[in-house]
Amino acid sequence: MEKEEMNRMYSPFPKMSMGQKGRKTIHYLQKLKDEGIHIVQHCPSMMGPLFTMAAEMAGVDICRLTPSFNGRIPPEEALSHAMEWIGQNRSVAPHIHINYVTDTIAFASKEAALANFSKFHMAGADSILPMGINNETLEYVANNYVIVYGHVGAISGWQTMGTFGGYKHLGKTSEDAMKVFRQAYEYQECGMKAMSIELTPIEVSNAIAKKLRVPVISIAAGGACDGSEMVDADLFGLMANPASHAKTYSYFLKFAAETYGAWANDVRAGAYPEDKHGFHMEERELDKFLNELEQKY
Repeated sequence: MEKEEMNRMYSPFPKMSMGQKGRKTIHYLQKLKDEGIHIVQHCPSMMGPLFTMAAEMAGVDICRLTPSFNGRIPPEEALSHAMEWIGQNRSVAPHIHINYVTDTIAFASKEAALANFSKFHMAGADSILPMGINNETLEYVANNYVIVYGHVGAISGWQTMGTFGGYKHLGKTSEDAMKVFRQAYEYQECGMKAMSIELTPIEVSNAIAKKLRVPVISIAAGGACDGSEMVDADLFGLMANPASHAKTYSYFLKFAAETYGAWANDVRAGAYPEDKHGFHMEERELDKFLNELEQKY
């Protein structure tokens, strides 16, 4: 065996690069935009890593990963488990671009942002989404090689309630549309590598996507932009009152209930388990066991 081959096989050191061959990096997404290929983004929300894995199997480009599996846990707890949560999704989906959404407490200062965002990258996130980040903090982390894939338009959660008086359509007037564009443009110039745009008119969404160099993904914005996102709960018909932008492609609960029902019927009818679902004891050992069972009990 050659020395080089032995070194590869028996080296005590792990692979030094954190990169994964075939990973859909920010450069890959930029290439899609440059070539006019629409980018596909899903958000599993509270559906779990299994849905991230299925999305990767289908060739989806981006997983927008929310801070935790349980959306109701405190931000401090979500932050403490962020690396584990990112890792769980990365372990089952090695190639999809993970865009990790982080709570405001993770970037309360420039230094905190750099420390936390770096950890998220090390855990397997390809880019970070700090909702409502200011230009100064953005520029600071971008200059330190953090990949920020942010957000403009309607900002989810308490930020939208406090700023716009509710989660509602934005950019309906020329003046308001320019506000959205200016923020998007400033973000780009401060180092943001991609962004999503939410709840803006079709014309505004498309115009901003066309004007910016970086990829712009539409969320409830109507326009095709450089790609579109759908939340898994909408895709699989799990919302009681779907929003106007939602399109349901299959009904997960119907499929799951039918599967459970078929299995339950087999159990009750004695059709499951069959002989092939188990294994048998050797006849000699079986006789010994049954004799002892009868004699002693």
